[in-house]
Amino acid sequence: MATDWPKASGTELDRESVDRDELAGQYREPPENMQRNIVSGVLSVVSGKVVTMVIGIMTTPILYRLLGPGQFGEYTTVLSVHAILMIFVSSGITDGVRKFVAEDRAGTPGWKPNVVGFYFRIAVALALLGVVGYIAAIQLGLVDWLFGPKFETYFSLMIVMVVAAQVWAYARKTLMGFGLERYSEPLKVLYRLVFATSALALVYVGYGVIGALAGQVLGTLLVGIIGLVLVTRQIPVRALFQSAPAAFPRKQMVTYNVMAVALSLFLLSLYHVDIIMLQTLAGSTQVGNYKAALVLAEFLWFVPITLQTVYVHSTSELWSQGRFDRIADLAARTTRYTLLLTALMALGLGSLANIVVPIYWGDAALPAISPLLLLLPGAIGFATVRPTLAIQQGHGQLRYPVLATAAAALLNLGCNFLLIPRYGMSGAAVATSIGYGSMLFFHVWSARKLGFDPIGDARLLRIGATVAIAAVPIVLLSRLLPGSIAPLLIVPPVGLVVYLTAAFLTGALTVQECLDLLAAFPDPIGSFVDRFDTRRRTRSMATLLPERNQLWLLVIGLLLFAAGTAVAAFDTML
Repeated sequence: MATDWPKASGTELDRESVDRDELAGQYREPPENMQRNIVSGVLSVVSGKVVTMVIGIMTTPILYRLLGPGQFGEYTTVLSVHAILMIFVSSGITDGVRKFVAEDRAGTPGWKPNVVGFYFRIAVALALLGVVGYIAAIQLGLVDWLFGPKFETYFSLMIVMVVAAQVWAYARKTLMGFGLERYSEPLKVLYRLVFATSALALVYVGYGVIGALAGQVLGTLLVGIIGLVLVTRQIPVRALFQSAPAAFPRKQMVTYNVMAVALSLFLLSLYHVDIIMLQTLAGSTQVGNYKAALVLAEFLWFVPITLQTVYVHSTSELWSQGRFDRIADLAARTTRYTLLLTALMALGLGSLANIVVPIYWGDAALPAISPLLLLLPGAIGFATVRPTLAIQQGHGQLRYPVLATAAAALLNLGCNFLLIPRYGMSGAAVATSIGYGSMLFFHVWSARKLGFDPIGDARLLRIGATVAIAAVPIVLLSRLLPGSIAPLLIVPPVGLVVYLTAAFLTGALTVQECLDLLAAFPDPIGSFVDRFDTRRRTRSMATLLPERNQLWLLVIGLLLFAAGTAVAAFDTML
């Protein structure tokens, strides 16, 4: 008899919840436990991203110096084209398997194995189509016509990369759907290590762009195989090849896949259209310097990308349980925290750009300073909306997110088309910043269509006041301090203290919110903060906290400090 597959809505519980129900009725995980689970997932991803970021920080400028701006631009162009191809090969697969594996489907025998097997078979078929696409593009002369004959060798190597990237993307997102970030993220670190060591070694001995691409293939293939082995430990191997029952909701999944591909296509175009157009219109050297600016600007996305990675499958579970108030609160708080954090990072990076760029990339990358500064405003907007985008993906109804992203992508494409021919990489930076920034406005509209408001608790005026207050001492300190080392050592910690003080005084952030966030961390941090907060609540805090008038006196004092810094800087210049 065919199984009645329930839809991912209402109050269905997962298999563990069913076991608890048998003992204690309809059990629903307390909100604080759910918050701690989400934070634990975020911390697992953060730990992996911190390590990979450190490895990237150390190795990327070395690769840039070994290849030079021209070859680094060629390498970047190949990876951009490959990323666009992989949208059609893997985007629907990875988003779908992560979402549906994480969903609550109570009373559905074999749900997770059938989901994993269904997407595995599609992944294999699409990878083969990707291989055929690369071969056809090379044999028909399309690669030569677009980029030149030497790119044919590069894309011949990328034929292997299609298969490797598909296996790795499928395995990683499947593990994340099972909540196994503790496995998926260390594998990402291993990929980065293998790529960095092999690519740098091959480039150093003279293999150039081919060596860098070979390092990508080797690292991706290794972690893909290991990840697939870990997936088979969660489900029977035969589930990968065994057809799902007739009642399996294939239509629902295929529909989601198609919309996910459209969403990824528009999203990835924001990252790569500017690079490809710049390559064809301005040449590899400008692409290399422009990519250097992009890499630094995208450091602002570190925490937002981490949240986006975890929120898709975490909020998918919340949506399926009908916990809409929890989703609305999560979206509003996350948006405000993300905006506060990325604005601080942008202030620091922008004020130190003249120092950071030549130290990190070398003097050859000095032309990247201007596009970096132009990219920062848009990068803040895109960073702020990333968690909201993930929550919309977890909902499963992708119509409005696709329309919002399409509008931003078309705006980005049009601006690049108008500005790159006339202004080169500076035009690309302005166009991309406009495209990035528009994502915030379009996706606020999209989120409201789905029933939640990501800026409902944004406190935009207070955040604006915080940025304005902190910007003066941060920028002036970076200009006043002599040399290169002193600003790098002094500006970040002083800027952080000034920024947090301004945030607390303006009400953009409260002490209690910080304590609540830390209390959700895994033990021993969470339990320690819980005990501290409990003791704090039992005491009378009225004498410890300043009154409202005193708060404004502190704000005025902070402004006077900033003004004093400005006067000192002016006197020094005189």
